[in-house]
Amino acid sequence: MLDFVAAFFLILLFSPFMIVIAILIKLTSRGPIFFSHKRVGINNKLFVIHKFRSLHIDTPSYSEKPDSTEDIRITSVGKWIRKTSLDELPQLFNVIKGEMSLVGPRPEMPFLAENYEEWENQRHLVRPGMTGLWQLSPCRRGSIREGIPVDLEYIENLSLWNDFKILLRTFKVFWDDNTY
Repeated sequence: MLDFVAAFFLILLFSPFMIVIAILIKLTSRGPIFFSHKRVGINNKLFVIHKFRSLHIDTPSYSEKPDSTEDIRITSVGKWIRKTSLDELPQLFNVIKGEMSLVGPRPEMPFLAENYEEWENQRHLVRPGMTGLWQLSPCRRGSIREGIPVDLEYIENLSLWNDFKILLRTFKVFWDDNTY
């Protein structure tokens, strides 16, 4: 319920930015405004995650290091919305639908999750989050697989207080010029 209320107010707060981003994407590159992709959620249930499109169309959506500054798949607007994490704002609608939480493990791509060992699947015991401990750790610059132990650490220490601290740190990273 707390996630729902917070996501609702964040949508109201950020809706002007979302409109501007949508217009910029449409004006600067061909293709849809949103990128939708299947992810693995709580209890290994698949759901469709929504983001503002940051890649050129007709390019692979997967990269082992998806936030690299040298990634030629990323559009000019995409570089900005990724750097500021504004590409994630449409995930607030996933939170409203109950598919995601504001804070939780990184939502995984099905083709990666199907190769998980049993201990790695523990990250699907909770809803995936828009932000999380992994996204704030130095591992975020490494491979996606390197973040699994960090997600499991989050689950082991799950609490409202820890979620609050992660949200505060997320806003700090949001304003940091050196995110990627």
